[in-house]
Amino acid sequence: MGKLAALRFVEWLQKNSGWTLSLPTGKTPEHFIKWVTYLLNNWNSAPVRKILEESSIDPAAKPDMRSFHFIQIDEFYPINSWQHNSFYYYVNKYYIDGFGLDPQKAMLINPNTIGLQEDMKLESIWPENKVDLSLRTRYPKNELEEKQKRVLGAIDQWCTDYEARIRKLGGIGFFLGGIGPDGHIGFNVKGSDHYSTTRLTETNYETQAAAATDLGGIEVSRHRLVITIGLQTIVFSPDTTAIIIAAGEAKAKIVREAIESEKNNEIPASILQELDNSAFYLTQGAAKLLTERRHRMFASLEKLNEDHKLQIVTDCSLALNRRAVDLTKKDFNLTKTGKLLTARVPNNLEAYLRQVEDHFKSKIFEGLVSVKNQVFLHTAPHHDDIMLGYLPYLVRLMREPTNTHFFNYLTSGFTAVTNSFMLKQNTNAERFFNLPEFKALLEDDYFDPANLVYRNRDVLQFLDGLAADSREEMNAALYQESG
Repeated sequence: MGKLAALRFVEWLQKNSGWTLSLPTGKTPEHFIKWVTYLLNNWNSAPVRKILEESSIDPAAKPDMRSFHFIQIDEFYPINSWQHNSFYYYVNKYYIDGFGLDPQKAMLINPNTIGLQEDMKLESIWPENKVDLSLRTRYPKNELEEKQKRVLGAIDQWCTDYEARIRKLGGIGFFLGGIGPDGHIGFNVKGSDHYSTTRLTETNYETQAAAATDLGGIEVSRHRLVITIGLQTIVFSPDTTAIIIAAGEAKAKIVREAIESEKNNEIPASILQELDNSAFYLTQGAAKLLTERRHRMFASLEKLNEDHKLQIVTDCSLALNRRAVDLTKKDFNLTKTGKLLTARVPNNLEAYLRQVEDHFKSKIFEGLVSVKNQVFLHTAPHHDDIMLGYLPYLVRLMREPTNTHFFNYLTSGFTAVTNSFMLKQNTNAERFFNLPEFKALLEDDYFDPANLVYRNRDVLQFLDGLAADSREEMNAALYQESG
């Protein structure tokens, strides 16, 4: 997918010298960047010439990268521009330097300078990196808020000027982006106005959770604002080529809504339906719910297996909000995929639908049967995944005394266990190390990793402290475990 996007990009570059590029940050473009860099740096090599010729791209016309104007899509605010997790740092490293673009033609979002006078620093204007947008419309209460209000006004004006500069260049020529869990592109989250322009704005929980990895946890990301180009910025030029990359089944639902639903504010990416040159580059998982793609997949099969038939019945039942046994041949014939089922099932459709109902009932009843005399290994990447995933079923399994359970968390859970939490635990543990009680435990080999009795005692002590609402007991257990 990265290679396909890179080749489409190169094809566009050859035909649109001097126009504008707007490319994404983060993990979405990782393979795109690698392929573009490889193609540009090895343009005259035999392997690259072969790739270009096979893709009907002229190998004699290497794009003049310094002719293009680069437009940064978005940025967190406030954030130091030269932090490695800032988008400003990212686009300079991978696009301006990596692709050989002209820095003088780059429109970048640099929080270190936007709205700030020479003697100002971000950290002095926004203590704890928190921005109060209510200052846009209310009177400041003190000297600091007076400065903040002036900076906010300057940022808003900068955003308006940024938008005007993009439009003066003819809009965005080539746009590449990912799609968020709520359908956002850029930082235009669910509910964004389709006529929105460049602005400083808040985000929603879905976006904050996705950004937690970059910023050091949800505690940090939930307070960050963003500067982002708007939805109307992206589609300002009707000639814009816009490509959205999406991978994995987790994106399937929002991809379907963006492509098949009517344009609406609840699905920001649906704005791309306005562009003739927009496209989604998808993995099979991300495309699995697209109606036409699913129909073609089923139609290409010589025989529908039982899973395929159940899927068609389920889709029809959900779409019409009717029980499976109440569906008729007329209902199925409302869709092309439904017609495939009526053509390939036994003549007695009613009998088959009763079989489908019996199948689902049996699956449900199987889940209600108590499991006994079994050993379970529960694994998860983050500490709350099991609780969020199947806690009700887990509780039932653990109530059965004949079952044995083991739990193994495979990573640290860095997006949920925040930097501030870990710093607090380490600071308090360090204080505990100097107490006489700790030294006595250390001399008694209390912290021997092989001593499961003592390790379990720490867990039980924490639970007892939790039940007694005793922070002291809970902390003692935590710090002993840290030791």
